[in-house]
Amino acid sequence: MAKKDYYEVLGVEKNATEQEIKKAYRKLAMKYHPDRNKDNKEAEEKFKEASEAYEVLSDADKKAQYDQFGHSAFENGGPGPGGFSGFSGGFGFDDISDILNGFGFGRAGGGQTAVRRGSDIRYTMDMTLEEIAAGVEKELKYRRKGKCTTCSGSGAEPGHKMNTCDKCNGSGQMRVQIRTIFGISTSIEPCDKCHGTGKIPEKECHVCHGSGVVRETTTKKVRIPAGVMNGMELNVPQAGDAGENNGEYGNLRIRIMEKKHPIFTRHDTDIHCEVPVELTTAIMGGEVEIPTLEGKTKIKIPEGTQSGKVFRLKDRGIPRLHSNYKGSEILEIKVEIPTGLTNKQKDLLKKFGDSLSDKNYKNSKSFFEKVKKFFGADA
Repeated sequence: MAKKDYYEVLGVEKNATEQEIKKAYRKLAMKYHPDRNKDNKEAEEKFKEASEAYEVLSDADKKAQYDQFGHSAFENGGPGPGGFSGFSGGFGFDDISDILNGFGFGRAGGGQTAVRRGSDIRYTMDMTLEEIAAGVEKELKYRRKGKCTTCSGSGAEPGHKMNTCDKCNGSGQMRVQIRTIFGISTSIEPCDKCHGTGKIPEKECHVCHGSGVVRETTTKKVRIPAGVMNGMELNVPQAGDAGENNGEYGNLRIRIMEKKHPIFTRHDTDIHCEVPVELTTAIMGGEVEIPTLEGKTKIKIPEGTQSGKVFRLKDRGIPRLHSNYKGSEILEIKVEIPTGLTNKQKDLLKKFGDSLSDKNYKNSKSFFEKVKKFFGADA
């Protein structure tokens, strides 16, 4: 079933301000929050739908991608919620909880134990234009917090059980009161003894010391889609740090850094290249070998080609992300004037020049006729 438009989900216009988007989400989140709709699958789906829409529209980069590409920007490896997703400034459970605080929901939500999601890890990936044009699969090796294999992430020594936390009585939450000049402020926070899980190990795991996580080196194969832009940040779900006490994994955020190419300059989906052409080839015409991202090829240089002449090779540029469109290779001819001539060569050129007439210099003749008219016939 096709996804609803995110603006329609939140009930806001496309030009809505950040505050209007946040206000609309708060209203829906309060209405459909699972704590207020026990065992109501429809409300749960609407809550998830609204949260997904807010995740995108509250982030300037994601919103720009959505406005340009719609839901396709976040599918099949695209930058967005679910799958291979996300730009800088992710949005998750903690962000939702922050918004709902003060509206009757604690960080864990209505007496439920807190979900301690692991942290995101950021990874910078250098890519060549050739890799960007074709798309590439790479194996990344990095350090992270992984689930302890000794206790399977529970934090308890093997053979020992998990007991109900005696500080929060298994709720995972503590009501904290702070006295201020305006009176007493009350907030609900995760229990600092069980870290919001409601459980504590009978005996802590001797490897992870009760946290459920250990440092590890891991590898991950990721597919970078063709057409990514310099600075774009992609997201690999569940590839970041493990959360403590069996909390879910955070995400791996991959920032694309485009390497400077020795020949080409990229302009969106087009690539530009200056091609030096010998004077004699430009005058008489001929073939020149030129580079492309897929290898070498040859193009014909017409007789009398001027410096600055532009040739366009269609479909030899960069694909547009999640599109069948592909840019062009733009070739700008630079006629190379020979230097370091011998006297014999200069004599030959002078004889050649003397043999030419105005009809061989159409641009010069036209220009000087205009100059003559501008300054008057006697100039």
